[in-house]
Amino acid sequence: MFAGVAVLVVVTLIFAGIKTVPQGEKWTVERFGRYTHTLESGLRVIVPFIDQIGRKLTVMEQVLDVPAQTVITRDNAAVVADGVVFFRIDDAARAAYQVRHLEEAIVNLTTTNLRSVIGSLDLDDTLSNRQKINETLLSVVDEATNPWGIKIIRIEIRDLKMSAELQDAMNLQMTAERRRRALVTEANGKREAEILAAEGEKQAAVLRAQGEREAAFLNAEAREREAQAEARATMMVSKAIAEGDIQAVQYFLGTRYVDALNEIGKAPNTKLVLMPLEAAGIAGAVAGVTELVRHAQGTQG
Repeated sequence: MFAGVAVLVVVTLIFAGIKTVPQGEKWTVERFGRYTHTLESGLRVIVPFIDQIGRKLTVMEQVLDVPAQTVITRDNAAVVADGVVFFRIDDAARAAYQVRHLEEAIVNLTTTNLRSVIGSLDLDDTLSNRQKINETLLSVVDEATNPWGIKIIRIEIRDLKMSAELQDAMNLQMTAERRRRALVTEANGKREAEILAAEGEKQAAVLRAQGEREAAFLNAEAREREAQAEARATMMVSKAIAEGDIQAVQYFLGTRYVDALNEIGKAPNTKLVLMPLEAAGIAGAVAGVTELVRHAQGTQG
């Protein structure tokens, strides 16, 4: 009987001293109520009836819900915000003995800092800079929870809600802003069109001016050539007069006489021209021209 009792006591001591810690957990060991060490996952041995398991902690990544709460922005707009916190226990001893109700403490700390961060922003910044809010919260909460032996991996704002009145006001503001942008775009289009039209008129005016200048140069050159031809003709007539060549003079006067009659006949208001004509003069001019032609042909022969 004594042997049986002894065997039973030994078996009880063995079972009391052997602990199997699951994967992803850490257990703290207390001796007479004082923390001594931490058991890692696997088969572990403690002193039976002297050492006791204090806290069983999960070292895997955990998720906490941050309950919805009303937050006032810097421009006095009420926003209902909620989120989630992802954390991991790195030091089981500090997580077990530095803070009571670890998860509740993390949620309360996140809630307090969420109000502080959103309260420093305007409504527009709050709605458009959610990533900035997440990063700020992560930095502040992670630093505050470092003495507890935990690591805040990330904090995400899950939802931001506004009152119906504020939502309607924002919709009206957005509509007005879109109309303003449409008007600005239309005005810019008209301005660009006017600028392009003015630029086109400017280029057309420049081209017209260049064309008129070139035409003026050509007209001046033509008048210059005409004047030179006139001067040469006058010089030839003067030379013929000086030499006593009456036929050349008659040819010159005859051509001018015929040209003058041609211009009078071309006038739009001229229907009938009555003027004295000296037939003898015209005949003499024609005879002079004929004589000049014959003289020129004889010279060539």
